[in-house]
Amino acid sequence: MTHHKRIEWVLRIAIFGEFVGHGVFALQGKATWLKWIEQLLSVSPETASILLTAVGVMDIIVGIIILFYPLRPVLAWAVFWGFWTALVRPIVGESGWDFVERWANWGAPLALLLLMQNKRQK
Repeated sequence: MTHHKRIEWVLRIAIFGEFVGHGVFALQGKATWLKWIEQLLSVSPETASILLTAVGVMDIIVGIIILFYPLRPVLAWAVFWGFWTALVRPIVGESGWDFVERWANWGAPLALLLLMQNKRQK
């Protein structure tokens, strides 16, 4: 296996773990996340629960796709979603360091996207 391919697989596995892990937390109805959805979208607890379940399913699907067949549009979504979910922390009143600490949530998908683009250009 080439060095490039090893790096790609490390990133694919890392992104899979991050998205599936967050997806499982969402499906478990993580209380803090439910409060954030209620706060950000001004919705009822029931609606927040439905939305969080949908997010959880989507996160797991994204993680699986990236692990087995990392499509560029899915990676682009992962970059956006990872950035947004990191940014939510200071928006809802948590420390800005909570945002910084989660840079890998969007940085790993961005790195894989750039790695794949570089590979296509060769």
